[in-house]
Amino acid sequence: ALIERRLLGGDCLNFGCVPSKALIRSARAVAEARGSGELGVRGADGAHADFGAVMGRMRRLRAQIAPHDSAERFRSLGIDVFIGEAKFTGSDTISVGGQSLRFARACIATGARPAAPSIPGLAEAGFLNNENVFTLTELPRRLAVLGSGPIGCELAQCFARFGSSVTVIEMAQQILPREDRDAAEFVIRAMRHDAVAFKLSTSVVRVERTSSRKTLILKTASGEERLEVDEILVGIGRAPNVEGMGLQAAGVKFDARSGVEVTDGLRTTNSRIYAAGDVCSKYKFTHAADAMARIVIQNALFFGRVKASRLVMPWCTFTDPEIAHVGLYEKDAQEQGIATHTIAVELGKVDRAILDGEDGLLKVLLKKGTDQILGATLVSRHAGE
Repeated sequence: ALIERRLLGGDCLNFGCVPSKALIRSARAVAEARGSGELGVRGADGAHADFGAVMGRMRRLRAQIAPHDSAERFRSLGIDVFIGEAKFTGSDTISVGGQSLRFARACIATGARPAAPSIPGLAEAGFLNNENVFTLTELPRRLAVLGSGPIGCELAQCFARFGSSVTVIEMAQQILPREDRDAAEFVIRAMRHDAVAFKLSTSVVRVERTSSRKTLILKTASGEERLEVDEILVGIGRAPNVEGMGLQAAGVKFDARSGVEVTDGLRTTNSRIYAAGDVCSKYKFTHAADAMARIVIQNALFFGRVKASRLVMPWCTFTDPEIAHVGLYEKDAQEQGIATHTIAVELGKVDRAILDGEDGLLKVLLKKGTDQILGATLVSRHAGE
């Protein structure tokens, strides 16, 4: 039985990978057209994005992909699909739509939602997140982006390329705080080239609204500043969906910030119930959720002993250039007491990159005195591929 309260396909199809990558593709096309003069192409300097056409293309392609995750497809595979709110009523029972289902095994895969900061005046002023931003029909003239993680940076660069005046506000000293500092430097230079403005080491004190604009009052190292915008996009992280499911009745331990508590085999504190994806993992990626779902199938139904900690988790941030990473960072190795050696290659010194007009960086982290690779980071166009 598959129970869904909103839209099948979850974040990836509706609010994540699919719509965001459609926008990124259009943004890259307009940026390439504007920069084609350096390659000897004439007449494309004034290229601009038709925001309505961009959003229309995204929605059309999303609808084209949607049948892969449809109720009809899953029912054709022999799965009972229930649309409604699910709630555990005991250690082996769950209710949905007035029906009670008894299970031998269950998996909690409710994902996460955009986190909202408790900034005075923000809710009253109204803001966008990675869900409702894809419902826009007009391009915001001025856009403030709160947070410079993957969601914030990807969408900030897109909207700047579409023609918005974009300012990214980040409390940390660098963008993409979880990434390698050298890698993040390449990205921030590229985003500044796209006219994205940054306010680092900056926090939002409060938000004020008038009929025609929203004003952010910022706390910076040099004092208080005011920033007037038309829209605010919040991209500060994700919160696990653990509320309202009766997890206490099922004997499943959870935390509002970290999600459902699981073992290395993804079993919860109820031996019948497992969990996978954003609701229980620090790796909030579609491919991570997919890998964890496969582990749940093996461990829950086939007496497997597969451990999630054995996964080597690659990921990519789809800015331009992209950052692709796998394994340990230098700081991770230091925390584990591992001595390391780093091989670094700047793509600006690589013939093919020079001819393509590209720049970037490859860093390979080795265990010192050996050729054992502990991790790697690549900054380049199509790094994820």
